[in-house]
Amino acid sequence: MNSSSTKNHSGQDADVLVIGGGNAGFCAAHAAAARGLNVTILERGEGDRAGGNSFFTAGATRIAHDGLDDLLDLVEPDARHELSVVPPYSADEYRADLERVTEGRTDPEMADILVSEAADSLRWLKSLGLKYRLMYERQAYKRPDGSYLFWGGLHVGNVDGGVGLIADHTRVAKENGVTILYGVRVLDLITDEGTVCGVKAEKDGNSLTFQAKSVIIASGGFEASPKMRGEYMGERWSNAKVRGTPYNVGDLLTAALKIGAAKGGDWQTCHSVQWDAFHPVNESNIELTNRLTRQSYFLGLLINKDGKRFLDEGADFRNYTYAKYGKVILEQPDSLAFQIFDSSLRPHLRAEEYDMPGISVEEADSLEELANKLGISPSTFSETIHEYNEHISDEEFDPTVKDGKSSDVKPPKSNWATPIAKAPFYAFPVTCGITFTFGGLKGDRDGRVLNEEGNPIPGLFVCGEALGGLFSTNYPGGSGLAAGCVFGRRAGNAA
Repeated sequence: MNSSSTKNHSGQDADVLVIGGGNAGFCAAHAAAARGLNVTILERGEGDRAGGNSFFTAGATRIAHDGLDDLLDLVEPDARHELSVVPPYSADEYRADLERVTEGRTDPEMADILVSEAADSLRWLKSLGLKYRLMYERQAYKRPDGSYLFWGGLHVGNVDGGVGLIADHTRVAKENGVTILYGVRVLDLITDEGTVCGVKAEKDGNSLTFQAKSVIIASGGFEASPKMRGEYMGERWSNAKVRGTPYNVGDLLTAALKIGAAKGGDWQTCHSVQWDAFHPVNESNIELTNRLTRQSYFLGLLINKDGKRFLDEGADFRNYTYAKYGKVILEQPDSLAFQIFDSSLRPHLRAEEYDMPGISVEEADSLEELANKLGISPSTFSETIHEYNEHISDEEFDPTVKDGKSSDVKPPKSNWATPIAKAPFYAFPVTCGITFTFGGLKGDRDGRVLNEEGNPIPGLFVCGEALGGLFSTNYPGGSGLAAGCVFGRRAGNAA
């Protein structure tokens, strides 16, 4: 993506200003442009730094569907389709997953809208020119007969991941007359007798103002602000690594609160994952993006610097635990843990993450040697693993289902427990990578920002990660991009 040049746009008029050029912002822009409105996107990033957190994702998007036949009109053709089993994922399952993983804290109306409109929103985007595919590398296992079995309710994603998502969005927006101005940091909102009518911004040290009939905040949360992380989530979060854009520092959240907007959702929790602890560029890496995650953890063990396990690696499918386990690792000594595998498990690890350039890994021919390399007591480390090995049940190992193959230790491993016994042994050091914060602004069903009395603030809308209410503590994988599509489209239709 090329940066657009920006002259002095002071006083420039637009029908709709969209603040943030990520997935949600583009969906809002597409919807508004389709209504014949004059739309301008103000994006802080330039070049490869544009696209917000969406650029850094794998592109996975959770929708309800009736199986493979129901998806063929949405996804790109692939010869593997004839060999694939894609279990249906119903709206009821989607809704139940939202309730379960957020521990009942999801906003009921928002959840219903997301579940009922996500699939239609993706088909709308496909009609505009975005491309989707089945996610074989991330969400399917190849079986001995050569067929593929999908698992975990999350099956569809963008062609070329987040990079492809932003490239497609950008092309479609320009084709439909949307103006995109890069390198513009929006700092404040302009109001006239209580109505939002524009923004104050800066570019290259120059102050700018933009006037509009409506402003849509799509500029993300506050995960890249150490100050706001400390204020709302605790000082320990200063140790977290920022996975995505460095620009989500809460500028527009602060600006909206200043004019009376109400907070929405859970400001104390966030999406956080296991993240390469020692890669030399393990924050906002635009080349490796999502590949610094380590998401095959459910197959092995997680052990901290004290040589102890501290969570149930196999509690549920990865899609339902990965976004909350970063926080648990943050709480370990030095905010560090090690994913442990043996040679029998190593071939099952996700290649795009565990075979990437510059990966942090230690390898040894014995558990004691591996412990020494990690700076862990060899006796404690070995005892932890031997105890786990000795208490593994007899069920058959099957990573495509919750197989019940457990180890009856404390904490237990509830599924996918196999012995760590065959040399060589591997340790992948992981820390906490923060993705996005769950707290945002309170909005109505169409993204109108509400004040403390529950009334809309005229002219102000919100979508994407800046809209609070859907998630708390955890989230089902792929529902963040889905929410951006659904609520971005709604905001663009209402603005």
